[in-house]
Amino acid sequence: MLAPLIPQALECGPTDVWCSTILDWTGNEWLAGAANWLVAKPLHIIGLLVLAFVLRWVLHRLIGRLARRAAEGSVPGIIQRGKARQAILEASRLAAERRQQRSATMGSLLKSITTGVVFSVILIMVIDVLGYNVAPLIASAGIIGVAVGFGAQSLVKDFLSGIFMILEDQYGVGDVVDVGEASGTIEAVGLRITRLRDVNGTVWYVRNGEILRVGNMSQNWARTVLDIGVAYGEDLGRVREVLHEEAHRLWEDPEHRKQILEEPEVWGVERLDPDAVIVRLVLKTAPMEQWAIARTLRERIKDRFDAEGIELPHPQRVIWQRDEPTAPTE
Repeated sequence: MLAPLIPQALECGPTDVWCSTILDWTGNEWLAGAANWLVAKPLHIIGLLVLAFVLRWVLHRLIGRLARRAAEGSVPGIIQRGKARQAILEASRLAAERRQQRSATMGSLLKSITTGVVFSVILIMVIDVLGYNVAPLIASAGIIGVAVGFGAQSLVKDFLSGIFMILEDQYGVGDVVDVGEASGTIEAVGLRITRLRDVNGTVWYVRNGEILRVGNMSQNWARTVLDIGVAYGEDLGRVREVLHEEAHRLWEDPEHRKQILEEPEVWGVERLDPDAVIVRLVLKTAPMEQWAIARTLRERIKDRFDAEGIELPHPQRVIWQRDEPTAPTE
């Protein structure tokens, strides 16, 4: 008599162990079905969610450990002496730093992928627990993927661009880049978004598919370019000599020796401005050290110019005075 009154949703399924157990204990199908939906299925779903978070945590820990191992490296035996040995050590240090940046970036990307895969699988399992047939859902995944591809082309573009940017090592976590609309230090690289922070502390979120070009200012090595202006009346030969001496002293300074990779060069007169002669000085530096070296060298050049009496340029104006002839008087 009670069978027609029992909702279909509350009937015990062939795999509902909790429902079958309550039915055996009480003999009441409605109570067994209600207990199954109010107790067993919620506990099952909670267990799946807990499993998802635990599995995600374990995978992230494993990826982090693998990334740290990939970032580790050792310098092979070096028998050279002097500057050759120092150059090899410096190159090894730069390679190690770049390897660490790339490992951190790949670790960030793999963590994003594992998070998406784990929660996608758990979502399908939760749908199955709720009693829905997931076979058509899995079978139609290809069709849904095509539809999503047409409907969310920008999203797919972001994903593909992010993957290729990482594989091609265009930039990594810790790099200083210029991506057009924003520039700053890369803090995180995801499948869809790259996060960077500029010099003012502003955080920029840039879609990977919108990045058309990347200027990486911290890959392998950098260059400090200083355009020093002097007055037109100064001896350019003496100016070049003073600039080279100060740059060479900075290069030999133990505090900055690891930051400057090669002997500084004075390239000579770069241009002639209305108020000054511009002399260019360049230094090859370690990544992301070019700005600190430039500030230090400008300060030293200013002090040396003051000591040598070399005049810095000042705004100048040339005034032409023309005497108009007076009209003859009658």
